[in-house]
Amino acid sequence: MKTFKTMLKTELKLSLRGMDMFIFAICMPVVVIVLLGIIYGDKPAFADAEYTFLQQSFGAVSTIAICAGGLMGLPLVVSDYRNRKILKRLKVTPVKPITILLVEITIYCIYSLVSLALIYLVAFLFFDFQIIGSFWQFFLSFVLVMLSMFSIGMMVGGIAPNMKIASTVASILYFPMLIFSGATLPL
Repeated sequence: MKTFKTMLKTELKLSLRGMDMFIFAICMPVVVIVLLGIIYGDKPAFADAEYTFLQQSFGAVSTIAICAGGLMGLPLVVSDYRNRKILKRLKVTPVKPITILLVEITIYCIYSLVSLALIYLVAFLFFDFQIIGSFWQFFLSFVLVMLSMFSIGMMVGGIAPNMKIASTVASILYFPMLIFSGATLPL
């Protein structure tokens, strides 16, 4: 466990140093929720709807961080570590390659959960947002989407021979999922 914590701390610093995941997984969903709140505010989703457009869009906005981490971050890191033979070199140390892979998954889980908390706080504090329905059902579906996106990301990173191909495949997967994420996680 001490090894895991040390590696998590180091890899998190490396990830934050790059700033791309911070921008796309943390800042971008917050900006989107602010824009939706400013533009639509408390307008109903459609005529005679019992919920607002912001409430309808909350699930879609929460998936932005999951897609960014699972489809743009994780495959690149895994393929880079494979390409540079870091995972292979770890096999001869007391630290197993699975440890660094679990550390990477944990980092992107942290990004997704921090993003979810931030967009909820921003929506609640500034736009009087309230979740309609069961929070636990929403959270369980959020975790299910996170697991499935991270599985796809690990698969792409594990199959792609280098970081360039992983980036291309991840982009092909990421942008359609980002655009159509409204259907991914309904409230």
